[in-house]
Amino acid sequence: MRFLLRITFWLGLVLVLLPRDKTPESDKLPQIGAADAVQAATAAVSDMTQFCKRQPAACEVGGQAATIIGQRAQDGAKKIYQIINDKKDQLEKTDKKAPDHTGSIALAGEGDAASNEMQHETLTQDDLALEWRGPQPAN
Repeated sequence: MRFLLRITFWLGLVLVLLPRDKTPESDKLPQIGAADAVQAATAAVSDMTQFCKRQPAACEVGGQAATIIGQRAQDGAKKIYQIINDKKDQLEKTDKKAPDHTGSIALAGEGDAASNEMQHETLTQDDLALEWRGPQPAN
């Protein structure tokens, strides 16, 4: 919710500050200078700081509400942090269990020497008994 309020504020500020085209309707609008706008904003902030003097009960309840909201936000952040850490721990445990290879090809150091030796000698005795014939010369 706070994110939406921030986005609305900044988008509104950008829209206000965009340059405008001169139209007959814009001439009818009141003309306010930058100095007048700053003075009005300063007066508004000053009035807000005097609010607690005028309405002490409302200010006290608002302070308590802000404390409760801050505590709830802190508790929520702790829960999210715990959930993220739990998921991270689960992922690390599953990564340790599952190897990255399928086992169809032996890795270095796996298997015995006899099976490695047999993989290199795949020709049968009949294959070895045949006479070798090289390529035929071109005529």
